[in-house]
Amino acid sequence: MRRGIYLLEEVEFHPMNSRRPLEYLRWLTGYKREDDRMEAGAPRLTEGLSIRSKEIDLVGAFYAVGISGHPQFKVVTLWDCHGGWDGGWRQMVEIYDDVQQNLFLSDIDDLRFSAYSRPLGAAPGSPAVADLLSEGYAAPLYLFESAQVRPGAALDYLAAVQEERAPILADHGHRLVGAYEVQFCDSEVVTLWGTDIDAHLELQRSRDAALGLDDGVPADHRLLSWRKRARAYLEGPWRENLLSPYPGSKLAPSRA
Repeated sequence: MRRGIYLLEEVEFHPMNSRRPLEYLRWLTGYKREDDRMEAGAPRLTEGLSIRSKEIDLVGAFYAVGISGHPQFKVVTLWDCHGGWDGGWRQMVEIYDDVQQNLFLSDIDDLRFSAYSRPLGAAPGSPAVADLLSEGYAAPLYLFESAQVRPGAALDYLAAVQEERAPILADHGHRLVGAYEVQFCDSEVVTLWGTDIDAHLELQRSRDAALGLDDGVPADHRLLSWRKRARAYLEGPWRENLLSPYPGSKLAPSRA
């Protein structure tokens, strides 16, 4: 078994024009739905749309919930490289071999202000997004964690997340969707959790209760114990934000 390889991209839009993220999400999900109908193993580099491929799978397209700490406005996307390093990842890298003119032409020129991509390697035990999709899993809200860990501690931290934190969050209505080691560095991790608004609120209040700041709900002191445990692995910024899946993307619930 080979590890899953994913790509995470964070896209920002300036000046603050709320139509731009919507235009981008419509454009992106639209052309990737067309890619799903392509034959496997037949990628093409085209003008306006860059690489077309069934193996570079847009599994998640999210609008960042700005009030949870994201820059406004922002889109986050998650791509599954089917076949791992030798599959979708190879196809993405090959477009930079003998750089061609159509690599620089895009239907979304001047729409995005910036885009930051991170290649991700699934940690041992991390769910495979393809399996979740086959199950029919989708959540109305996602919790996105990005953390700076001690150099070399990424996989140890992610193992602790799965063994210790995941059962706690499961009791509060959160399901682990992915636990990833950021590639080409040795000090960054990403996790993604599916949840909903009620579970999100209940989790926050349970933590407040453990801090003695809310006497209206049961306290879960395990939440505080985990944060202390996590600090043994961390060496830099740790942040969690909320993501709302764009309707029609694969990790979004279907609308009746």
